[in-house]
Amino acid sequence: MELIQNTPDLSAYLAADEVIDHDHPRVRETAARLARDAADSYGYARLAFEFVRDAIPHSQDSGDPRVTWRASDVLEQGTGICYAKAHALAALLRAEDIPTAFCYQKFDVVHGLVAVRFNGAWHRQDPRGNKPGVDAQFSLDRERLAFVPDPEFNEMDYPVLYAEPHPAVLSALKAAPDRPHLWKTLPTALRGKS
Repeated sequence: MELIQNTPDLSAYLAADEVIDHDHPRVRETAARLARDAADSYGYARLAFEFVRDAIPHSQDSGDPRVTWRASDVLEQGTGICYAKAHALAALLRAEDIPTAFCYQKFDVVHGLVAVRFNGAWHRQDPRGNKPGVDAQFSLDRERLAFVPDPEFNEMDYPVLYAEPHPAVLSALKAAPDRPHLWKTLPTALRGKS
């Protein structure tokens, strides 16, 4: 599958905003701590991925009812669903000048992940969190995502790489008072560009 940037301006994939607040002290502190153990940008990206994947539980897996959406809140509260964890990872990567995009897959609901740009190409990564049957790994050689869509079940990979989280995803996160409510309002498909 060919991944398609929704904006040709690569600097858009380094930007900070209300959601990807990589200028926040919590994000900066976490990025600096991870960077101390990294030999290079690739090593940092792997460490940041593993930190978000392993140290921040997926709220559905852990039973945490809180809904987070801003990267700094995900890091501070230590919880989030796939979208929120993708926001945290993007903020950590962008904090160290690694272009990061948001991308999505369609299952029963839309699943969120990121793509990082190394060596002139985009590489999708899924920081969702591992559990029995899920073994996502950081890789630039071949994708090692949490889930592989099955077209027979109308599942798919969306090819668009967004510089900002998709509006449908962000609306669902912001409107949810808790995870049980969020589960009823998750987007089931993405339409249009952000």
